[in-house]
Amino acid sequence: MLFNTFSFAIFFAVTCPVFFLLPSRFQRGFLLAASYYFYMCWSVPYIGVIIAITLIDYCAGIAIEEAHGARRRLFLTLSILSNFGLLFAFKYADFFSAMLHAGIPQLHWLLPVGISFHTFQAVSYTVEVYRGSVRAERNLLSYALYVAFFPQMVAGPIERPGHLLPQLHQPKNFDFPRLRSGLRLALWGLIKKSMVADLVAPLVNTVYARPRDFAGPMLALATLLFAVQIFCDFSGYSDMAVGLARILGYDLTMNFRHPYSAKDIAGFWRRWHISLSTWFRDYLYIPLGGNRVSALRWGGVVLLVFLVSGLWHGANWTFVVWGGLHGLYLLGGAMTRPLRLKLATISGLARLPRLWALERIITTNLLVGIAWIFFRAKSVSDGVYVVSHLCNLTGNVAGFQPENLFRAGLPRFELALVPLAAFVVFCGEYLREHRPRICQLAWNRRPVRWLAYAGAIYSVVFFGVFQHLEFIYFQF
Repeated sequence: MLFNTFSFAIFFAVTCPVFFLLPSRFQRGFLLAASYYFYMCWSVPYIGVIIAITLIDYCAGIAIEEAHGARRRLFLTLSILSNFGLLFAFKYADFFSAMLHAGIPQLHWLLPVGISFHTFQAVSYTVEVYRGSVRAERNLLSYALYVAFFPQMVAGPIERPGHLLPQLHQPKNFDFPRLRSGLRLALWGLIKKSMVADLVAPLVNTVYARPRDFAGPMLALATLLFAVQIFCDFSGYSDMAVGLARILGYDLTMNFRHPYSAKDIAGFWRRWHISLSTWFRDYLYIPLGGNRVSALRWGGVVLLVFLVSGLWHGANWTFVVWGGLHGLYLLGGAMTRPLRLKLATISGLARLPRLWALERIITTNLLVGIAWIFFRAKSVSDGVYVVSHLCNLTGNVAGFQPENLFRAGLPRFELALVPLAAFVVFCGEYLREHRPRICQLAWNRRPVRWLAYAGAIYSVVFFGVFQHLEFIYFQF
């Protein structure tokens, strides 16, 4: 059941009023049952994985809190091994078996939707209990809902126990301002998904399915559109998740902050998939030493974190290359910072801060775009081909002619609609991030507000794509 489907609209339209009409003592149980039903719409058997993770970490949290000395670390270790053991069996066993040529039979298990997300969320709970940052949760219903809360269970944001668990103990009453705010944010996410991400998906899919059939301009266009697609797809899901949770009375973490306006790779990761990047920072980067170690070891830690981050996204070498590139970008940026500052000063660019900022933003996005090629490519060899042929303007392959755009999956109407929709989305994101006062002043004017509502609903209903295209991050 996808957020951008009629079936989900019916599900939420029933769940929301029933949730608020129930006495507070029944709200958690009802919401947990609704969350389990939501997940079972993908796969009934794999609800057992969610329940197993829930029971393991619920018991582990209590055991850690009540134990002393080495036993606390033992229970934490068992919890982490159990969680990552399940994740490894479903997601990575076949990958490593094939890589090592171990002769172990392939499992070919269907990957449970969102297993990486709720595994990381469960691990953060036991780690925080071990650190003493939160108390172990004694209410099984509350902890089960923490793991399986349906707005964010399949693709995040990855919530921390100190943020979400206390909210699960509070009775929820209907609040009209929250309804209005949540619907507005959910509608904005739906626009990103149906009006931009799913419109460009056919062209991106066609070109990246057979990259050797296309010349440089088409490869570059597909890569640019994929950068647009993945942002609008994933941030669109996150906006819908946060908006739907807000309607129900819960506050989730905002997962994106206009990442393509970042001036360096470090800034990009402070703005992109924030809940995952901070998870790796707090539970891998800092425990390994962070920036408190020697420069050589720091470089190794950074590269390791990004390689693991790449592997988290999928059991394929393309994701490892993608993560490794970002690690090398970050290291290269740190090593060349004095030189770049000196060149900017000598050239006079430093005296033109806006132009310098624009140059840094363009450079950052070029590097991110090159890395996106490997994220999207089916294989490393396909990724290398795309990178090496971006400037290829000749050959007996499809170039940048209109008929080739149509052949690649972008009909004539969408050819005009995509730039307009993308422009509106990115302008809206920029204003929301950098000019919130202007947005608020405009939004306070009733004609502007209702015109925006009407235009958004009309555009989604008549021009949006509703072909049950899954969100990209559901596969992770």
